[in-house]
Amino acid sequence: MIVLVQANVLAVGLDGKSEILKELPIRVISMQSGKKAASSLKIEKVDSVISKWDLEDMAGGQFIKGLRAVKPDIPTIVFVKANDVQQEIDARSLGVSAVLTDETDDELFKQTVANILGLKGVVSIESISPSKSRRLNKVRN
Repeated sequence: MIVLVQANVLAVGLDGKSEILKELPIRVISMQSGKKAASSLKIEKVDSVISKWDLEDMAGGQFIKGLRAVKPDIPTIVFVKANDVQQEIDARSLGVSAVLTDETDDELFKQTVANILGLKGVVSIESISPSKSRRLNKVRN
């Protein structure tokens, strides 16, 4: 697959949810640990962060709170528990770019990331196999 990478995205605690991001022209850096993710922000060039509110090693939005304190301008998407109004209020009060619930479907997730990163209309070229022709996949809004 040939993809022109448009952004580096740090995905924290998303488990299999980050798989859908492979359809976008971005480089995904996946981690489960909030502490490791925080350390990687010091050495990796990251254009955006997508994280669960509660991580195994950093509950109560600690990772997001620390991120927003140090890098308030980085586009950030937070996943909160569905129907947990307090988590949503806390996440929104930090000024994140978007708040989604853990029940958000893959298409809405992908569209939200594309919109926040300004990827609408970006085209990636995917080679299906050496014997088949290339296909164009457009990121739609």
